[in-house]
Amino acid sequence: MVTIDDVRSVASELPRSYEAFVRGRVKFRVGRIVYLSFSRDGDVMGFAFPKQLREALVASEPEKFSLPSDHDMRYHWVHVRLAALEADELRHLVEDAWAFTVPKRVVAEYAASRGYDLSD
Repeated sequence: MVTIDDVRSVASELPRSYEAFVRGRVKFRVGRIVYLSFSRDGDVMGFAFPKQLREALVASEPEKFSLPSDHDMRYHWVHVRLAALEADELRHLVEDAWAFTVPKRVVAEYAASRGYDLSD
């Protein structure tokens, strides 16, 4: 099982990323854009994700992923239960959510420094 601290260790490595505590919730941002947010109990993480792909993601593993509330369906967002994630999956979700919010140049520079491609 992964924790907020595991997420924190990945997110802290990402350029322009910073942590904020807003209305009792831990959030990670790039500028003013939130790309990760946690439930108050820390069991669920919301993350930036393309709207057109989220229903397929949730359908592929409904025990792990869920759609946001009706009110939040307007955002590029999906939820995941942290207890259902492996560490390698966590890194992938965090980096992809971050890459969704930063300029492509920043993604390319980060990917090159890590030896892989996040631009897909």
